Amino acid sequence: MPPDVQAEIDALAASQAPIRTDLIPEATGDWSQGQRGLFYRPVKQQITLRLDADLIDWFKRNHPQGEGYQTSINRALREYIAQHQRWTR
Repeated sequence: MPPDVQAEIDALAASQAPIRTDLIPEATGDWSQGQRGLFYRPVKQQITLRLDADLIDWFKRNHPQGEGYQTSINRALREYIAQHQRWTR
């Protein structure tokens, strides 16, 4: 973290002034049209990965509309990691 940002955080943490949340307007808008992850793009790394042909075929036939099959494979790998992460800690 840059030193100037850390200094600001430290100053806020040391401050005795209460945070006035009553001055912050409540977000009451309609969020039904919101798009999750619209601006977040994780860094991608191009690799060569050999997968069984039937796996690739399944993902190509079953990926959600508007999403590529490689994105579906990436999501499946993330779900696998999330389920198995507790075992490696």
